[in-house]
Amino acid sequence: MDKLKEKVLKAQHEGDIASLYVLEQQAHELFDEETLIAYYANILELALENLTDALEAPRKMNIEEVQDYATLRALYEYAIEHYSAGKPEDAAALFEVLGGLTTDTTFMSSMSMHQKAIKAKLSLDDFIEKIADVDQTQIKGTFYISAFNKSAQKLLEKVK
Repeated sequence: MDKLKEKVLKAQHEGDIASLYVLEQQAHELFDEETLIAYYANILELALENLTDALEAPRKMNIEEVQDYATLRALYEYAIEHYSAGKPEDAAALFEVLGGLTTDTTFMSSMSMHQKAIKAKLSLDDFIEKIADVDQTQIKGTFYISAFNKSAQKLLEKVK
């Protein structure tokens, strides 16, 4: 437990979100719920700092670069939390920012689809059930919903 805490503190001090994600499984095994909440809050705080830095620079994040990837993942998870918690407008705003943060066209297009689902008043459950292709997303191995079924095209046409 002490070794894990030492690694976590080092990663936090260095602003290394990727290392925090690498330590995630161990954290789940050893930390209590309160410590886990703080752990994820720290990941989010670091991601928000990276977001601010990128916006101020201004620079696009490279999803192929490990720290940018980890930052985008943390911010995406934060947006999904908002969506799940019944705060769709907040989630849509985050998806819009995320889509503009990178030049990766697949990621940008996926964030746009998330926004359109919210504009169409779909709950997160309905989005996952009716629009997302979860199996194909898992095959692609992305941290975000990146594959969509045929209903998604209808949604695109419906929501402009």
